Amino acid sequence: MNIVIASESHFKYAQIICDTIEESAKVRGTGIAKRTPEYIHKKLQNGNAVIALDGDTFAGFCYIEVWGHDKYVANSGLIVHPDYRERGLAKEIKKAIFELSRKKFPHAKIFGITTGLAVMKINYELGYKPVTFSELTDDPEFWKGCQTCKNFDILTRTERKMCLCTGMLYDPANEKKKVSAEKEKLNTKAFRRLKSIKETLFLKKKDK
Repeated sequence: MNIVIASESHFKYAQIICDTIEESAKVRGTGIAKRTPEYIHKKLQNGNAVIALDGDTFAGFCYIEVWGHDKYVANSGLIVHPDYRERGLAKEIKKAIFELSRKKFPHAKIFGITTGLAVMKINYELGYKPVTFSELTDDPEFWKGCQTCKNFDILTRTERKMCLCTGMLYDPANEKKKVSAEKEKLNTKAFRRLKSIKETLFLKKKDK
């Protein structure tokens, strides 16, 4: 299995990507928003997607959407072809698109909305936290993408405050704070150890 950054060379897979997304929504009875081949082409053209291939056979896909002048990005359209499910491929694809997002948009908050427990678990392992919809992008174009979802009326009635999906967010600022805290913790431990060594040496010298 090969997971690569998608490009124009993968245009031939656009239709099967759309078909797989739509079929998955029907089978699971969830509200996955539909996508057109033309929409997928744009993601392939700008390198904002990853695709999983078994030789020349399509196995999985996920893409990046950019919102709020690069302040937010979403990893959307995660899909695995039925022939390749139950192999942990979704997790590998999610990791690949997450890494691509952080590389291309290092300062952006990465978010997603999903009804799938498996995806929520993967997101949590990557550092996402459950959040209210108010903490996600307020870009109307993002929410317009939910119009083809069967649950869109719920989102509309609640004025975009809640839906059946769960919002999850990764904030790189929190990662920096975490790293700083860990460094501070290590520095404190090192200082205490050094202090202990010095006190021991001082006591030994005093005993002599």
